[in-house]
Amino acid sequence: MATMPATDVFRHSRRDALLVVAACAHGLALLLWPSMLLIALGLWWCANTVSHNFIHLPFFRSRAANNAFSIYLSLLLGFPQTLWRERHLAHHAERKCRFRVTRLLRVEACCVLSLWGAIAAVSPRFFVAAYLPGWLLGLALCHLQGRYEHARGTISHYGWFYNFLFFNDGYHCEHHQRPARHWSELPKLVSAQSNTSRWPAVLRWLDSLSLEGLERLVLRSRFLQRLVIRVHERAFRNLLTRVPHARRIAVVGGALFPRTAILLQRLTPQAHIVVIDCNPRHINEAHKFLNGSVTYEQRMFDHSAPRSEFDLVILPLSFRGDREAICNAPPAPALLVHDWLWRKRGTHSARISWLLLKRLNLVLQ
Repeated sequence: MATMPATDVFRHSRRDALLVVAACAHGLALLLWPSMLLIALGLWWCANTVSHNFIHLPFFRSRAANNAFSIYLSLLLGFPQTLWRERHLAHHAERKCRFRVTRLLRVEACCVLSLWGAIAAVSPRFFVAAYLPGWLLGLALCHLQGRYEHARGTISHYGWFYNFLFFNDGYHCEHHQRPARHWSELPKLVSAQSNTSRWPAVLRWLDSLSLEGLERLVLRSRFLQRLVIRVHERAFRNLLTRVPHARRIAVVGGALFPRTAILLQRLTPQAHIVVIDCNPRHINEAHKFLNGSVTYEQRMFDHSAPRSEFDLVILPLSFRGDREAICNAPPAPALLVHDWLWRKRGTHSARISWLLLKRLNLVLQ
């Protein structure tokens, strides 16, 4: 998305007219269809799009126009834009927020208080039952947005739909690396080293429902641990009988809750088990469940360099890599693959659980 040239009105780009129009449409929608939900969603949306971009790069060449628009945003969002700006810029500078009472701040505060007073006087029921709850919910969504944008370091989201609706707000790593760059230029700054999530920030709590998040849930409950091992055991018993000579077994990425290694210790006590996991914290967790007959290799599993000393390699459902390439050219005489219930592959297959939607597939060289 190329930046359009500035004009006599706009300081940085004509594209900022889109944000001005969007803010005006937001205000018109509130006048025509006032409701708690619209107030909440509008505050969250506008604070992270129009307001956020205006904080970093005020749109207009005229100082008076910027002050007027700042007052309008204060009325639209229900808090002084100057306070929001100082708080946000302190976040970028990683310093404590320091508020200064300026003339513009006093004007914005008086306008917001006057608006609140007018709404309460004209419709006290709407003010208490809709406006205030919607305003608080909108602030809560903004807090959720800010929290998950930085929950595990600065994180970007590259989904086109979100970035279309939110004017490239998802390019958060890129924004932090170049906060003075115009919002329309952020897609050009994408780096392969950026942390990313498939979810927009406000929905990023759904990452806890990922396979790794579910594993961490199992770690908190002995009941769930026993249940998970029990539902996997039948499938393993069934397929391990078809690889009776497995003496060295590699379990890839199986350290967070090492159910596979636990079952192998029980079902193949004569085998030497090697757990391959690149995460040292996962390996530390595995030590709590496994005895000394298991060894660990902290590394990524490289299927392009087969380890011929393994008789059996086991891949988890959460494996990150080219599963098809591994199954087409197994790195050992036997390969056990955790798969979704509807995915059959290899020579033999066994259902693990309808509830977990999982099966175990055996691929032989």
